[in-house]
Amino acid sequence: MLDLEKRNKRPTRLVARTGGSEVVMGGNCHHQVEVEGRRRHFEFFDNHSISFIKQIIDLSIYSPSNSSTSKSVSCDTTLCEQTQSCPSANGNCPYNVSYIYTDSSSTGILVEDILHLIKDDDQQKAVDTPITFGCGQNQTGIFLEGAAPNGLFGLGIGDISVPSILARDGLTSNSFAFFGNSGSSDQSETPFDIRQSLPTYNISITQITVGQNSSELEFSAIFDSGLPFTTIRDPAYTFISESFNSQIQEKRHTSDPQMPFEYCYYLSANQTSPVTPDVNLTMKGGDRYSLYDPTVIVRTEDADLYCLGLHKSDVNIDIIGQNLMTGYHIVFDHERMVLGWKDSNYECYNDQTSNNLPISPSQPPAVSPTLPVDP
Repeated sequence: MLDLEKRNKRPTRLVARTGGSEVVMGGNCHHQVEVEGRRRHFEFFDNHSISFIKQIIDLSIYSPSNSSTSKSVSCDTTLCEQTQSCPSANGNCPYNVSYIYTDSSSTGILVEDILHLIKDDDQQKAVDTPITFGCGQNQTGIFLEGAAPNGLFGLGIGDISVPSILARDGLTSNSFAFFGNSGSSDQSETPFDIRQSLPTYNISITQITVGQNSSELEFSAIFDSGLPFTTIRDPAYTFISESFNSQIQEKRHTSDPQMPFEYCYYLSANQTSPVTPDVNLTMKGGDRYSLYDPTVIVRTEDADLYCLGLHKSDVNIDIIGQNLMTGYHIVFDHERMVLGWKDSNYECYNDQTSNNLPISPSQPPAVSPTLPVDP
């Protein structure tokens, strides 16, 4: 049984249900979590340059054997997509997902359990709904370090992702919002470019501006809220990095293979934040996406540095990660097939602009993922 609650200053369509302890996040947002009856406390700090989570007590790991409502998804159901790997028609449905940009993977079986929700309105009606997720049995790469020790909780476009299930059951609009509300009429938008071979939140960028430098470079990228940092290929990586570097006053740190970023600079003793050029991306359709803070603070034994938070991709894929989503309400709208964004002012909810999208349960997700490789 999954039992989670989210309490906010502004009501949302649905929240999960519990009476657990508090998670304090940057801005006016409070989240509460209780797992198996034990309270847990987290604190999130964000000074727009440094973001980290202070974990006071570890959360419990979900275990199907400890849940009276958990059941495995069998291979003979429509939820099972990797039937070629099934041991038998009535065997447990397997999943296998590889993340090529981190050389990591997660394999296991699909399970179904009950998510307990409440309507976040005056009636506070309870809603119990089954969802499907991956229960991990074998992890590789970064997952061995604790990034996802227990499997996968899908938030993508596919039929069995949690947002798609909730929308199909008529409980929510077919939209997933990352650190924000369900969208607003005045948000900026760009259409998703869905690829049948790899259905992800893929968008197109038509122009890049870094301070005084501008380029008509066009490329596609996946918006992935599960990746902490951004990874892009040349020529976009070189244009952004060298344009950024040419407009920085601080001394550049010598490139170090142990450092996760290539372009880093020294912070002086009394310097709390760097002065950097504005970086803007023009999206397909013409709306501009401004990067609030593309830098990352890195502390070493010898000095404090700030780095351009970009990795140079060595695979055939570009990904916009969490660090370039800072400062926005990000909305992944499955129904209209658009990515939406709006200034958040570092608040979780804004009473003046928040808008719950209409529920259209009769419309299924546009694309079903069929590949085991899904960044």
